Amino acid sequence: MFSSPFSKDNDGAHAGTITLNDDTGRTLECYIEHSLSVDEQEYVLLLPVDSPIEIFAWQGEDEEEEAVLVDDDAVIERIFGTAQAVLAEQNLIVKNTAYALTVAGDLPPVEESELFTLEIEDEEADLEPEQLQLLASFYFEDQEYAIYTPLDPLLFFARISKTGQPVLLSPEEFREVQPLLEEHLFNEVE
Repeated sequence: MFSSPFSKDNDGAHAGTITLNDDTGRTLECYIEHSLSVDEQEYVLLLPVDSPIEIFAWQGEDEEEEAVLVDDDAVIERIFGTAQAVLAEQNLIVKNTAYALTVAGDLPPVEESELFTLEIEDEEADLEPEQLQLLASFYFEDQEYAIYTPLDPLLFFARISKTGQPVLLSPEEFREVQPLLEEHLFNEVE
């Protein structure tokens, strides 16, 4: 799926898998790309087993048209069946998983003409544009939607709780431990 600079077993296999759970009871199966201990706390870098997808609604007219991310669970629930049917034509199975929608199956090869660059506006952070590959588009109730998959991997940082369960780091926790994690990761990669 995606390549990663982080450690894998000698035969190229991932170190194992772990399941993330969200507040609604949905799950997301992830490969453990890397694990490390910092100050007696174990952290893991996780990569979803299935490919993440994002659904956008096209709004506006012609040159003023813009893609708006669909992140409302009620809207996703209404269009989910149509998205499933459209991607099933490509032998992709859509899953409403924790933290991200995903698809199982082999993604089509990347074609330059099918790429979309998403400019992310955030006043607090200088974020790089995200490149997305178009998988399919469809109409639902006169609204055009497009399904994309990011070209860059979707990674999660989690800490392992005392019960052995992964707990996603909150943005505050991540900012707090980010320098330590980066130092340990880059030292081990070298």
